[in-house]
Amino acid sequence: MRLVTFKQSDQNPAIGALFGNDERIVEFAKAHAKTGIGSPEWFTDMLAFMDAGDAALDAGRSILEHARSGVVDTVVGIDSVQLTAPVPVPRGMRDCLSFEKHFRQAREGRLRALVAASDDPVATEKELLASGRFEIPQTWYDLPLYYKCNCHSVVGTGTDLILPSYSKQMDYELEFGFYVKGPATFVKAEKARDYIYGYTIFNDMSARDIQSVEVPCGMGPAKAKDFDTGNVMGPCLVTADEIPDPYDLKMEVYVNGELRGAGNSSDMYHSFESMLERMTDHETLYTGEFVASGTVGDGSGVESDTYLQHGDVIEMRVENIGALRNRAIRL
Repeated sequence: MRLVTFKQSDQNPAIGALFGNDERIVEFAKAHAKTGIGSPEWFTDMLAFMDAGDAALDAGRSILEHARSGVVDTVVGIDSVQLTAPVPVPRGMRDCLSFEKHFRQAREGRLRALVAASDDPVATEKELLASGRFEIPQTWYDLPLYYKCNCHSVVGTGTDLILPSYSKQMDYELEFGFYVKGPATFVKAEKARDYIYGYTIFNDMSARDIQSVEVPCGMGPAKAKDFDTGNVMGPCLVTADEIPDPYDLKMEVYVNGELRGAGNSSDMYHSFESMLERMTDHETLYTGEFVASGTVGDGSGVESDTYLQHGDVIEMRVENIGALRNRAIRL
């Protein structure tokens, strides 16, 4: 299924499933009231639906088939609602760095920026290259590394992204990721697919100029990532059975209709399974937590020294998931 959370005018958010070429949504709670399929508490929000496990998924599929056949009329058009993030407040978020091409090109981009800003570019470049700061450390190849994100700054497709005033180099990052089907503890990679509930697109917004100041201190990103509307997810949650192979998906990002970067999930150096094995070592992950892939190569502006401007429209597409579209604005 292609699950969504959505709003109609001033009503509370509702959950449902897309169908009809993603142009229609069947609303689960209202369909339950008419059909009696499932249990009402399963359909209050996406986390409740996910917590109910396979029983809720079976009920959702049954409701969806009723909608497709016209048995239930609790259906709305996609153009009449506002989609939120599929899980508006995930129980946790972790973002990995699994694409070597992006890692290398992002470091090269930061190096170019530092050299260009220097009074002595030749000497600065020589010094920075000699420092080793811009080489990929061996640890990256050995382990799936990650940081924890702010799950309270999540927004969905169609929401304006507020660029913080303290940054002059705001960037997009084309990623996708999965929601956990938990609880998951001491999960081995060969069993990890059983703990993947489904997938969505993720735009990990970044203040690059702030990131270059914060990260060398060794504590990871802070205000480079932590700002409202900084974690963009959607348009839907595609259940794992709909994407049997997550490692062969085309990924594209457009800005103002222009293709800025394209890649494929096959280029991931670390798999989602290896991420789960690492993360669940002496730490339990729960249903509704989100784990992101990291940015695909050519999927961000820092790799080509291009940053967002007021009014830019960012559209991210991942095969079999859909399109995540937002406008960046400065207040």
